Amino acid sequence: MSTLTNEMASACKRGLDEDGYAVLRGVVSKSGLEAFAATLSAEFARISADGSLFAGGGMYSGHLNCVPGIAAHFAYDDIRAAGIIDFVESLNPTWALRPRVTLNFNLPKSKAQHYHMDGVYTSDFLICNVAVVDTNLTNGALDVLPGTNKRFYRFWQYAAQRLYRRSTRMPLQQGDVVLRRSTLWHRGMPNRSADARPMLAFTFGEMDEPNPDPFAHLTEEIEFYPNWFRPTAVGRMRERIFVTAPITYSAYRFARSLFSDKGYSS
Repeated sequence: MSTLTNEMASACKRGLDEDGYAVLRGVVSKSGLEAFAATLSAEFARISADGSLFAGGGMYSGHLNCVPGIAAHFAYDDIRAAGIIDFVESLNPTWALRPRVTLNFNLPKSKAQHYHMDGVYTSDFLICNVAVVDTNLTNGALDVLPGTNKRFYRFWQYAAQRLYRRSTRMPLQQGDVVLRRSTLWHRGMPNRSADARPMLAFTFGEMDEPNPDPFAHLTEEIEFYPNWFRPTAVGRMRERIFVTAPITYSAYRFARSLFSDKGYSS
């Protein structure tokens, strides 16, 4: 397991400031992640088989959110031991006091998401992604647009400036960590493998209230929940339209951005 040196911390800060992200290799225990990945897969198979999983809510587009439970606690311990939480505190002391744990579950045959940032531009926070499995161009390595964290873009500006040409894929080995600013434009990519691709995430500064231990309220239960789309009749219709004709959502975002600063502030 690697430890963040002063030189590495300086390089990370430069990367976050200039590109919006930085990569740290071999931070989290591979043996722990192997067991965690198996637990996630078993739980998803169980709830898929018993019919308790919601319809829609990301099931059609192939991207789900997940509360990983206390089974992910070891990964938080590893990033703390590596000095990452101390590094977060050096960037913004209040961020380190407001951690949250979640997970993206990228299903086989998923579709590419639209480029987006997390949250709103004026209330930025830091995301620490942990590769639970080896992540490559086949199973949906993250796609980022370096430098888009530096200013706010309306969608029409993103399109007019062809910011999508900055597309940078981020293959990772199991246990690698990506630190990224919430204001960095990015998207989840198609998973063309036969297995789901989980990506653990610790966010710092996203929550309003201080909560130094993101696992304090969690149990052993793993909970999958909707990503982007609601599991309702209208939500399922919107998701199916997105899957079959993604250009329609781009057109909607473009038109709306001509008259709105959506995403700038809450």
